[in-house]
Amino acid sequence: MTRAIPSTGLDRRSFLRFSAFAGVALGGAGMLAACGKSSSSAASANGSSADGSKYGTVAVQLSWLKDIEFSGEYFADSKGYYRDAGFGHVNLIAGGAASTSVEAGLDTGKIWIGTSAPQTTAPAVLGGLPAKIVATTYQKNPFCIVSGTAKPIHSPQDMKGRKIGVQDTNQLIFQALLAANNMTARDVQIVPAQFDPTPLANGEVDGWVSYLTNEPILLAAKGFQNTNFLFADFGLPFTADTFTVRQETIDKERDKLKAYLTAEIKGWKDAVADPAASAHLATDVYGKDQRLDVGEQTKEATAQNSLVVSPDTQANGLLTMTDQLIAANIEALGKAKITVKADQLFDMSVLREVYAEHPELK
Repeated sequence: MTRAIPSTGLDRRSFLRFSAFAGVALGGAGMLAACGKSSSSAASANGSSADGSKYGTVAVQLSWLKDIEFSGEYFADSKGYYRDAGFGHVNLIAGGAASTSVEAGLDTGKIWIGTSAPQTTAPAVLGGLPAKIVATTYQKNPFCIVSGTAKPIHSPQDMKGRKIGVQDTNQLIFQALLAANNMTARDVQIVPAQFDPTPLANGEVDGWVSYLTNEPILLAAKGFQNTNFLFADFGLPFTADTFTVRQETIDKERDKLKAYLTAEIKGWKDAVADPAASAHLATDVYGKDQRLDVGEQTKEATAQNSLVVSPDTQANGLLTMTDQLIAANIEALGKAKITVKADQLFDMSVLREVYAEHPELK
C-alpha cells in the first residue's frame, strides 16, 4: 500500500538556507516576507529611539518561515526580553521563497541582524560583504540521511551500493558528505528526488536526504519506523541558524548587539526548557498563518533541542561556538570548495563579553 507523506514544510531545503551549495544567487529583489506577531515594516533596520527606548526598532530576518525553528525568538519577544534589553520593537521577518537572503538584506541595510548558515555567509563575505557570524543557534546542522529500521543506514559507509534519494538542490552537499568520508558518487546509487519522502516509505529507495527535525518525524507519524544519521557527525559539522551582522555593527553598536544577544539567550533558555510552550507559540501566535500542527511542532522542538544543546553549550552557554567548532566549520567549508579563514567569517568576542558580564545566563 502506498503511503502518502504530507509535503508541508518539506521543500525548505530548496530555498535560501543552503543556497551556496546549490549555486543559487545570494542576492535577489524578492520582498522581505513578514508575518506573525512581531512583523511590521523593516524600514527602521538600524534602529530608532523615536519610541523612547534605548535602541529603538530593529529588523531581524529569520532563515525560514515562522515555525518551531525560531522558538527562542518567540519567547524573547513574548516575554519582553527584547524590551527589557532596551529595544522598542523587534521585527521578526520571515524568510522563505519570497524573501531575499539574510546576506542581501544586510548588504542593502534592510535588516540589522539575521539567522543564516556558514556555507551561505562565507561566499557573501568572500564576495565583499563586510559581515561576521557572532553566534549560532544550532551546534549541529539538521541535515541527515533517514532510512527504514528494517534496512537501516547508520553511516556513510552503510550507503555503499544502496539507493539514496537526493534532491537537486541537495546534490552538492551530498557530494560534500561523500568526499568527507572518502567516497564518490560511484559508491552509491543516487536517485533524483523531490522533497516528499514517500518513495522511501514505499521501498523505492533505501535512504533519503532529510532534515532531522522534519522528515523522520513525519514518516514516523505515518507508521514508517525509521532511523537516521547526521551529516554533522560524519565530516560536515556545520552549525546552523547563525546570527550574522555587518562588521560596523560589531564596531559601532557593540552594546546594542550585546543587549540583543542577551535577550536571545534568555529566549532560547526558555525554548529549550519547554518544547510544548514553544510549539504553542509557533502554532497559535507567530506562525498561525502557517497552519502548523501543535503535536508535530512539539516533537520537532524536542528534536531541535538535541541540536541546540551540547556539552559545549552546557559549559559555555547557549549560542556559543568553541574555537574547535569554528575550526571544524572552516575545514568543512573547504570540503565544499569554499576557502575562507576563521577570522574572516567568525567573531565570538561579543558573545564572550555577554557571558563574562552575565555569568548567570549560562
